[in-house]
Amino acid sequence: MTTTDNNQPYLEHLVDEQPWDPQSVEQLTPEQEKFYLANQWTLMWWKFRRHKLAVWSGILLLITFGSILISEVVAPYELHSRNTDYIYAPPQMVRLFHEGEFVGPYVYGFDYHLDMTTLQRVYTANTDQVQPIRFFCLGDEYKFWGLIDGSFHFICPAEDGTMFLLGTDRLGRDVLSRIIYGARISLTVGLFGIVISFLLGVVLGGLSGYYGGWIDSAVQRLIEIIRSFPELPLWMALSASLPVTWSPILVYFGITIILGLFDWTGLARAVRSKLLALREEDFATAAVLMGAKPKRVIFRHLLPSFTSHLIASATLSIPSMILGETALSFLGLGLRPPITSWGVLLNEAQNINVVALYPWLMLPVMPVIIVVLAFNFLGDGLRDAADPYK
Repeated sequence: MTTTDNNQPYLEHLVDEQPWDPQSVEQLTPEQEKFYLANQWTLMWWKFRRHKLAVWSGILLLITFGSILISEVVAPYELHSRNTDYIYAPPQMVRLFHEGEFVGPYVYGFDYHLDMTTLQRVYTANTDQVQPIRFFCLGDEYKFWGLIDGSFHFICPAEDGTMFLLGTDRLGRDVLSRIIYGARISLTVGLFGIVISFLLGVVLGGLSGYYGGWIDSAVQRLIEIIRSFPELPLWMALSASLPVTWSPILVYFGITIILGLFDWTGLARAVRSKLLALREEDFATAAVLMGAKPKRVIFRHLLPSFTSHLIASATLSIPSMILGETALSFLGLGLRPPITSWGVLLNEAQNINVVALYPWLMLPVMPVIIVVLAFNFLGDGLRDAADPYK
């Protein structure tokens, strides 16, 4: 073995004198190149698509939030339309066949009589009254978003007929139509509330994580104080303090602000923990050395590094807003008529005797459950897609 002067083994270097041929190097396939050159958002989308439950939940939420833009058109009846002849009418079943023949979607009309023992209306289906359901039709008149007169509906009852797919309430109002109208309020409360919560969480959590010291201590003590209060009783106390003379719109914004002011603590701590880790990274140090101010370092360099996590956290916070509004309105301390929300509809079903006789009045709880589950599944999918270690 050949050695050098200091008795170290000498390794012979072999140099290929032939010119380099780029075609001889293994080339990436188009699929591999697409993967290696993809940005963060594209990789998130690819991982999110594999979470089928989250994808379907996202589609469901898009349809639900899209419907609140055209609630007047989607609902078969106008919000305050009353059918005094059909008070506490049970749900009508949609059928396709009548006496063995296909006639399309229809419902049977109602006959009813008053039970003199219980003084309760007893409804029975009249099989001689076949009432076809109409689509893309003219029905109850309404004001679209309170501005434009209209009467066009996607679905309508038969002429001089009825179509109470989820029954009616104590005033003969269609429960399905009121659930559709109530979605506009219940869902937007969650969106507006999360905007307030998101701003407070990002700003206070960012200041706490970036500066540290007494600012961090002050923000963390404030968070601990807020989280030490029982959430629902605190909401109830503040909601009860709203003046009864306020208009429904002011009460709506008051409830939204209350929900937003006490839901930012979890997000603030998540932002703080991320900033504590990221502020020591090389790119953050380089920005500071180049003269970037703290505001620019936080919002231009640090926050974009975990924006995906913020989106997932915000998505998981919206259900708590919806449940908070529903609970407060159910207890009579939130939104009040004439505003219609899912919580207000459930408030009308507080009497256990009424629920025992007319169980369909509890149906407004179903969209609450479905939407909250959809948001949780969507949030789980987004959180998994945003995790770089999965």
